[in-house]
Amino acid sequence: MSSLDQLKKHTVVVADTGDIDAIAKHKPHDATTNPSLLYKAAQMPQYQSLLDEAIAYGQSKSNSEEGLIDAIIDKLSVTFGCRILDLIPGRVSTEVDARLSFDTEGTVRKAHELIELYKEAGISKDRILIKIASTWEGIRAAEQLEKEGIHCNLTLLFGFGQAIACAEADVTLISPFVGRIYDWYKNKKGVDSIPVSEDPGVESVTTIFNYYKKHGYKTEVMGASFRTKEQVMALCGSDLLTISPDLLGQLAETDADVPKALDADAAAKMDIEKIEMDEATFRWMLNEDAMATEKLAEGIRGFAADLDKLRSYLAQRMEAASV
Repeated sequence: MSSLDQLKKHTVVVADTGDIDAIAKHKPHDATTNPSLLYKAAQMPQYQSLLDEAIAYGQSKSNSEEGLIDAIIDKLSVTFGCRILDLIPGRVSTEVDARLSFDTEGTVRKAHELIELYKEAGISKDRILIKIASTWEGIRAAEQLEKEGIHCNLTLLFGFGQAIACAEADVTLISPFVGRIYDWYKNKKGVDSIPVSEDPGVESVTTIFNYYKKHGYKTEVMGASFRTKEQVMALCGSDLLTISPDLLGQLAETDADVPKALDADAAAKMDIEKIEMDEATFRWMLNEDAMATEKLAEGIRGFAADLDKLRSYLAQRMEAASV
């Protein structure tokens, strides 16, 4: 049995990609995309028909250039999501514009627009996770959406306080970024690598998982942003793990043992103090965690920059088509 098959016995495997062909190959249960992945996928020759479909939709919905581009991106996100859902039994995560990370009302409004586009395509909201940055404002938006039956995936999660606030808001799942935490500590220490047994990213997800299971939160933990297959295997037993096609391939090609590392029943018996969470506590915990503060801000900037790249690419594409 491959390491990937062993992993699937204890954890829901999610494909972290917008590449529909990769999803068809690795057969994950769920899939998740982000602006970086969409930007890459939009330039692949095999997906140009989807891009044309999104452009035609946007042109039928908006007269202003900015409104046109935003409508195209929303439609493109949903179109990719629909194609992905044809290949998987579970859910797909679709991300809200990173520029709305500090705008609760704007995030809720955008989520409604995305869910409506999926509805028009015949997709139930039960198969969609709206992906939102784990800012205080984003978590408040997710709390409201969850009360409406719209499920959310809170992303760009690096700090323990973020995880607690998400659980208190009853969000469906969180995506702690293992690899980006690892990168920060690796650079901070000035080393080439950190053993998986001491990996701060792996430790972070383990701590969050145990806290959730100890205190009976329904929010699921989905480790994300992996650098190595060893990081993935070290979190076997997590509710979900979202993994790139490259690492999925590596796991499928090896038969190394993958024992269950995280156990909900064992966590429930642990002595873990509960932390009361409010806005002041959230902001103080984030402020005290330099890594989480820096990586959250960097992640929001990065996703916004990739959306700007996608906007520029779409504008150039439409300009070339009009010549």
